Amino acid sequence: MSFKRLEGDDFIVSSDAIQGIVWSNGSPTLTTFFTSSVQSGSTSGKYYLDVYNTASNLSGSLTQFSIAYGNADGSGSINFNQLVNGKSPSSTVYGQWQNLAIGDENTNFNFGGITQSEFFVLSMERARYKESIALGSMTLVLSGSTTMSLTDNSAYASSTVFNEAGRVYQLVSGSSGVRFTGSATTTDGYSLYSGSYGWLLPDVGTIILNARALAGTTAGGGINLSYSGSVSATTSSINETPSGYLYRAISASLSSGFKLNSQETISSNYVFIRPRSSEFNYSENPSFISGSTGEVLYTQFINSPQTYITTVGLYNDTNELLAVAKLSKPLVKDFTKEALIRVKLDF
Repeated sequence: MSFKRLEGDDFIVSSDAIQGIVWSNGSPTLTTFFTSSVQSGSTSGKYYLDVYNTASNLSGSLTQFSIAYGNADGSGSINFNQLVNGKSPSSTVYGQWQNLAIGDENTNFNFGGITQSEFFVLSMERARYKESIALGSMTLVLSGSTTMSLTDNSAYASSTVFNEAGRVYQLVSGSSGVRFTGSATTTDGYSLYSGSYGWLLPDVGTIILNARALAGTTAGGGINLSYSGSVSATTSSINETPSGYLYRAISASLSSGFKLNSQETISSNYVFIRPRSSEFNYSENPSFISGSTGEVLYTQFINSPQTYITTVGLYNDTNELLAVAKLSKPLVKDFTKEALIRVKLDF
């Protein structure tokens, strides 16, 4: 076994963006949507609605994303105290995302130049999207008086906008990163009267939907989405909550579904091993030398030695073995040959 100290230029670090599947069904598109009466009827059900890939009582059922509704005035949900207007789960959700996304509790959301005081939030389950949502992979199909699909405008944005939650992209009419325009949308793919259809916050796995744009008429680029956002809800039934209305709009598009990919950055360390012509030509293998005298057993190996490199070990300065790389086949080495071995370490 022979040793050689590595120099600084023997190390290269590379990062690659890898896309993966978000949903538990192993497909880029989620086409089945289920809720749980236990979750929707619990305390958490006042704030958000979990959506599962299969019936929640079946083995393998996992939360895929959650739906919440936020309203600055507290409409759309029952007040915590009937004597205090405007303080409800919907106002709590609104304030939460003001802090998370905007970082200012006094600033409302601006969707494509139009300020709005209410929205829907689709929060991906943390384990689903890994590092971030892959740009241009989103296609969210919604059904109401008509069917429409939404995607992000990352392919058209001239610069990247950041807020407290990281990167921000506008949601537009379209699919898989390609926007659609027509008589019911602006040239940017926004609704005619209510701005963009919301935000994509890829770094926190969140989609914020512009409720007013969805509630607009078909001629204005909406789907006439009906929801209880204009008045305080008086029932806990899932079908009569804003989140329930949006859930039905999503789940009604079974054939098209909800398409989304995740993205993560894989860092790799490349270590280049360069055996020169004068190096690694002799071996300490017992079959190579005499165990008693230390002499080379075969005279032809004295002036014309030959070895076979099969393994590369990486050690630290205290001679501790840190990593081992195996070659796909033995590499012949003698005084007439030099080699370049690339070791890749992923983490």
